[in-house]
Amino acid sequence: MPFGCLTLGEKKDYNNPSEVADKYDLGQIVKSEEFCEIFRAKDRNTLKMYTCKKFHKKDGRKVRKAAKNEIMILKMIKHHNILQLVDAFETKKEYFLFLELATGREVFDWILDQGYYSERDTSNVMRQVLEAVAYLHSLKIVHRNLKNLVYFNRLKHSKIVISDFQLAKLENGLIKDPCGTPEYLAPEVVGRQKYGRPVDCWAIGVTMYILLSGNPPFYDDADEDDDRDKNLFLKILSGDYEFDSPYWDDISDSAKNLVASLMEVDQDQRLTAQEAIAHEWISGNAASNKNIKDGVCAQIEKNFAKAKWKKAVRVTTLMKRLRASEQGDSGAPGLAAGAAADPDTPGGAPAPPAGSGDSVAASIQALSEKVPDTQTAISALSLPSAARQEEQPPVRCNGDVPQMLPQEKGD
Repeated sequence: MPFGCLTLGEKKDYNNPSEVADKYDLGQIVKSEEFCEIFRAKDRNTLKMYTCKKFHKKDGRKVRKAAKNEIMILKMIKHHNILQLVDAFETKKEYFLFLELATGREVFDWILDQGYYSERDTSNVMRQVLEAVAYLHSLKIVHRNLKNLVYFNRLKHSKIVISDFQLAKLENGLIKDPCGTPEYLAPEVVGRQKYGRPVDCWAIGVTMYILLSGNPPFYDDADEDDDRDKNLFLKILSGDYEFDSPYWDDISDSAKNLVASLMEVDQDQRLTAQEAIAHEWISGNAASNKNIKDGVCAQIEKNFAKAKWKKAVRVTTLMKRLRASEQGDSGAPGLAAGAAADPDTPGGAPAPPAGSGDSVAASIQALSEKVPDTQTAISALSLPSAARQEEQPPVRCNGDVPQMLPQEKGD
């Protein structure tokens, strides 16, 4: 069955495994990720190389859903800064996705090898990312895990490409389930609000912060994983980051302004991708040409050597573990007396006491004004379904498509 005939949701017409083997020569596994295995693959006719992502159905519903979701999303997309889907097969046991092969390095690794690196280099990277994300947002696609930026090849003026769409989602109404990489999560995700396209703009702001300073904006050095994650989430909820000296001393005010506008805690006030493209630091001449390579590289090497935060996780599990830890410390069966289980969260996340009228937005605002004690913070991480069901204000976006997009179907 050729690419383009794989229609999700219809009566199954499986590919024979020999169809894959006859067309592509799969090499050894390059790496294993949360949902799939990555191979280099060679087209037997053209000898052209591709990336193959192999999803095993036996690995569970989440894996099957991720594969079908990535196929659906990628078939909608055609943009020069996004790795394109070339072929797709579904056998009875696996999904195979064949994509363009990016042979360049990750942006962070590229920086380390440069003799000269300036804000203008970062501006060029961010412009390409913003253009790709603005395109996705025009299709109402939320990527939800923007962090791995790579060069398409090793030529001097190679383009930047983004990939990894297994967590991407169509914004058919606001999204509830939290996922992504903790250090890149927007406050509305951590605070269990419904969210949408602005989370991608927050992640772009985090990436830009790292590219200009070598440091993540939110990080905690606590020895215990639970304490580190808890403190990290508190900082994200309150927007607790700084343009600290000496790392930001040589960075222009225009760059700082764009970072702050992308990392605005209030998602309704956050810049959209299209607005960010129009910012003087991206489209004008405000980006400095001063060499900042030594300072940035020293911090990238220091932080990425010890960091555990490049892997995407289902943060629902992480939040539940934090709540369990807090409950164990207090000796209480729940966060508050009379708390009810949250039906929207697997395992039943506790809700606050009956009569609590605090909305998610109010809780986030309170955290923004003053970082609360641990108990209040963990309550914020497990805000109730009742609060989440309150009417949300419309989310600013980068354009709408006129037709209604299909609702997501179950596995």
